[in-house]
Amino acid sequence: MANKIETSLSNELLTLLRQERYVSLSTVDHETDAPSVSAISWLYALDQDTIRFSVESRSSILDNLKKNDNLVITFIGNGSTYAISGRGVILSEEIENMPIKLALIECSVDEVKDIMFYGARMIREPEFEKMYDAEAAVKLDNQVMDAMKRASSG
Repeated sequence: MANKIETSLSNELLTLLRQERYVSLSTVDHETDAPSVSAISWLYALDQDTIRFSVESRSSILDNLKKNDNLVITFIGNGSTYAISGRGVILSEEIENMPIKLALIECSVDEVKDIMFYGARMIREPEFEKMYDAEAAVKLDNQVMDAMKRASSG
């Protein structure tokens, strides 16, 4: 089903994007206008048309989105690779009551595209391990996910 294009997340993708996962985020660099790619994991799909994510407040992602709000979220799931194009709005440059300074961004989904090359299927999803205190990681993850779910839209 390579290169199938939709205008919103399917129920399957919505479920996948309600779990912490490794995704790449592409924005347009605010200084060079070249593509800029970052890896993130704090992401949550509110509904089929809205995805929120959180990054460090000092991330260049914020400067990039202030100049050009276009973005692409790419991830592997359900045996394929997907690119979600949309526009990012910074809801908060610093989420309150967090132990570290994090920004909250909301993406309105314009297009969801299955970008897997013809005749192939992903047999394994990427896995990652947090290299700092496991208990602190779980606590922070829960705080960030809760903030993404409850913040009011911009």
